[in-house]
Amino acid sequence: MRLAHCALTKLTEHDNAMNAMTDTSHFNLLSNRHLDALEEETIFILREVAAAFERPTLLFSGGKDSLVMLKCAEKAFMDSNGPSGSRGRIPYPLLMIDTGHNFHEVTDFRDFRAKELGAELIVRNVEDSMKRGTVRLAHPGESRNVHQSVTLLEAIEEFRFDALIGGARRDEEKARAKERIFSHRDSFGQWQPKAQRPELWTLFNTRLQPGEHFRVFPISNWTELDVWQYIEREKIALPSLYYTHKRDVVERKGLLVPVTDLTPAKDGEKIESRDVRFRTVGDITCTCPVDSLAATAADIVVETLAADVSERGATRMDDKTSEASMEKRKKDGYF
Repeated sequence: MRLAHCALTKLTEHDNAMNAMTDTSHFNLLSNRHLDALEEETIFILREVAAAFERPTLLFSGGKDSLVMLKCAEKAFMDSNGPSGSRGRIPYPLLMIDTGHNFHEVTDFRDFRAKELGAELIVRNVEDSMKRGTVRLAHPGESRNVHQSVTLLEAIEEFRFDALIGGARRDEEKARAKERIFSHRDSFGQWQPKAQRPELWTLFNTRLQPGEHFRVFPISNWTELDVWQYIEREKIALPSLYYTHKRDVVERKGLLVPVTDLTPAKDGEKIESRDVRFRTVGDITCTCPVDSLAATAADIVVETLAADVSERGATRMDDKTSEASMEKRKKDGYF
């Protein structure tokens, strides 16, 4: 294992895996030398996409995983100064599928970071798909999260993207654990798990037929702990939601549900103001925080050592519908 075993034995007890005060003295017991190999692999894949495809795009939500990828893209394409001393540029646009129900802290940070890099940012909205009639909600309160697939496929058709780079990781969920780094999609945008291409010796088969495309996952081999160690090492700025803050929540089905206009408390539920942070950030209607006092990336590294539930398992209501909910969505075009 990458972790120093002595760090695990000295961790303080956590009530619910993530709600005790962290002791950052444990952080110094960890090695992060493996991050160089992960970063090198990610940079290689990002450059491979630029070389192998005509119209790639990088999915950028402003969340921690996409910000880690963006940092690697900076190193891949922007760190080398040209003869005039000017920096390079990321050779593909950034793409965001916005449900209209995202946390404003995240979308504001997304816009700020794209502008800071001088990168092209394309935003396509689920609400526009609803107006066109290609997305129809079962009822006004239904989460729009699953319907991102439709808007994403429409964006692929609009811009004729042949490769979409995303920040999914294998440790997040079972369906993602068995997916290739270069994941082929047919002309309907669907994934066929039983027809995946082999990836031996870092050789990627990027052949496409007209209308097909690839989803590419450069940080597939990273874990949540790797991501936070890298964020701490590289001093990557994140939206404030990732760190401890006071928030009104209710307990529902084993999760902490934030109390918002979109997710109000139900009859009989007790609203509490608690110290929480978000392990993953998505649509407000299906993303839940966890109890936490972690105020820095180093604090979160130590908390993550003690976590016994994956970040999606601890925070995503949309993954609770069935054991195969993610795989079904991915087959239908979800990222």
